[in-house]
Amino acid sequence: MAGIIVETDAAKNIMYQDKVTTREEALSHLFFHCCLKDAEYTTEELNALSEKMVIGGLNDDLNFTEEMQKYKSYFGAIENDEAYINYLVHLIQPANNLALYSYCVELCLSDSVFAQQEETLLLKIGAALDVENSEQSTINKLIVQRNIVEVQKLF
Repeated sequence: MAGIIVETDAAKNIMYQDKVTTREEALSHLFFHCCLKDAEYTTEELNALSEKMVIGGLNDDLNFTEEMQKYKSYFGAIENDEAYINYLVHLIQPANNLALYSYCVELCLSDSVFAQQEETLLLKIGAALDVENSEQSTINKLIVQRNIVEVQKLF
């Protein structure tokens, strides 16, 4: 059986830990995860993602295409979303956790669909960022209403 490699859970976790080592990478990969959690991405999501990367100054430090390729190389192997998100948040060390959480909500909703897996993802992100459930609920409602205003032009 020489040459057969058995990939353990620890090896899968190391895969993303080897590819995401800086604050900037972690932030971009968290944003990718918010857009791609439903395994699909639209033009609207990519536009929103690009906007967030520019707002965060990530476009100066990272190559969007290279980071997306790195993310896609391990995305399917993430078995423990909570551990992955905690790892990213640990690297990011956010000073403004509510703002980061709100950006994640915006990205999850940027395709105008709020899938169950995205809702679950946001709960995990909120927990990792120490955002209370009541704050998460308020931010979620705010972002949903802003999206309605932007799409339907309805206040």
